Amino acid sequence: MHELAITESLIETVCEAAAGRRVSVVRVEAGALTGVFPDAMEFCFELATEGTVAAGARLELTVIPGIGSCRSCGNDIQFEDFILLCPCGSADVVVRSGRDIRILSIDVEDREQQCAQPADAASPTAR
Repeated sequence: MHELAITESLIETVCEAAAGRRVSVVRVEAGALTGVFPDAMEFCFELATEGTVAAGARLELTVIPGIGSCRSCGNDIQFEDFILLCPCGSADVVVRSGRDIRILSIDVEDREQQCAQPADAASPTAR
């Protein structure tokens, strides 16, 4: 299951970017040709976030199709899996995308909001 290694690497990057702030959502885009199974990645996400600033965060994973073209007929093709065949029957295809995993964004808590005091407690004259 390569999802665990991928997810651990993603969480390491997310935690570094969060700079100590609590992470609530991680948005990831994975190409269909990465071989990532969404259910397995969600399971691994829970394991990999334990004890980190991303513990309890929600993973929003979007799987996008691979994109390529056929050298035989010139058609553009979408690949949903590893069967890299053109509808014309040719296997002479060029894959242009679908092999990447990208962190699109993360939601983090604002440090100032975490430490903010009520307005009346911040002012020495407020009572």
